[in-house]
Amino acid sequence: MAWDFETEPEFEEKLAWMRGFVREEIFPLETLDLEYDQMLRVIRPLQEQVKEKGLWAAHLPPELGGMGFGQVRLGLMHEILGQTALGPVVFGNNAPDSGNAELLAVGIEATGREDQREQWLQPLLDGKVRSAYSMTEPETAGSDPTLLRTRAERDGDEYVINGHKWFTSNGSVADFLIVMAVTNPDVHPYQGSSMILVPVDTPGVEIARDVPTMAHPETEYGRFGNHAEVYYRDVRVPAANLIGREGEGFTLAQMRLGPGRIHHCMRWLGQSKRAFDMMCERAVSRTAHGGLLAEKQSVQNWVADSMAEMHAARLMTLHAAWKMDREGAPAARIEIAMIKFYGANVLFNVIDRAIQVHGALGFSCDLPLEQMYRQARAARIYDGPDEVHRQTVARRTLKNYAPHEVPSEHIPTRREEARARFTEMLEQVTANL
Repeated sequence: MAWDFETEPEFEEKLAWMRGFVREEIFPLETLDLEYDQMLRVIRPLQEQVKEKGLWAAHLPPELGGMGFGQVRLGLMHEILGQTALGPVVFGNNAPDSGNAELLAVGIEATGREDQREQWLQPLLDGKVRSAYSMTEPETAGSDPTLLRTRAERDGDEYVINGHKWFTSNGSVADFLIVMAVTNPDVHPYQGSSMILVPVDTPGVEIARDVPTMAHPETEYGRFGNHAEVYYRDVRVPAANLIGREGEGFTLAQMRLGPGRIHHCMRWLGQSKRAFDMMCERAVSRTAHGGLLAEKQSVQNWVADSMAEMHAARLMTLHAAWKMDREGAPAARIEIAMIKFYGANVLFNVIDRAIQVHGALGFSCDLPLEQMYRQARAARIYDGPDEVHRQTVARRTLKNYAPHEVPSEHIPTRREEARARFTEMLEQVTANL
């Protein structure tokens, strides 16, 4: 089956509009030192323009207020939006809200709990509330979610939650949390965990702090994009707050993470292209040692390598998106795993080269490169570290091969087999000599 990443002329026009809109209207906002609430007020008129263009929350189906674009078109959108952290916020598809909205939608469709749509999903889609996804724990390896310790025990019509989470993105500005917890410890972990909605003002929920990171080492509590540490101590919520069915936590997580990884990778390509543009602009502008940087072989190598790596990552990501649209996320698992570790390394490499070409200026805070560099390091960790995705690719690939005591390409063995197979023909050929 031929790959086809082409989109309709009408959608290409929308992408062209997005490119100008992001650069002219959103890029300038990065330079303003605004509080979270102030930024929300500033971007509200921009969000209205996005809605008028029919591009708001495009990751969702039309019945949920989205456009039902599919992963290829969404990927092309995220390539543009990913150039700036504010892009997805303005377009109503920023993480973790976008993924959480998809989780709620899937859960509602499976169970028919329309009350969750009215109470949680619609306000989230309207941008009236914020959400956070609370899964990672400091005491267990985040790369192995089967080790989760947070418990949610059923007590009549309620769940009682106890646990300790961290790196709950946007937890300190969220109105509600989606908590991944063990609801049945007596079965296999893949069948024993569930997702539960927890309002942040529920007694027993303690947002302890926003964790300082390499990206934000001097973080202030309550800043959008921070990663919160959260304690759950005898937190009681209605059993109706269960998303989907009990024990479906891992299934829901995979449904959330598959599309999310494609969006991540396309956003990284947008970041890579922005860094690449800065690198090339500097190369043709700066003179050193008797000539332009663009004339130096090392710089030319960096430009060529970056172009090749970005092109490869883009094709890989669009192919994964195409396959997901055609066959679903499970069928594209290898492709998704490959783009996750490959795309993260391309992002890091391109930004690193751009910094090197700019020298001291690239290392300074006068350009966005230093912040992009710190953010890029996290790409190799979140949504599963590179090593886990490489393992997934290797294991699934190796299943297609059978062991051979003698290598299948062993020439002496193949020669004997060929002689046996073509005995009569060889006799005729040698007889004529």
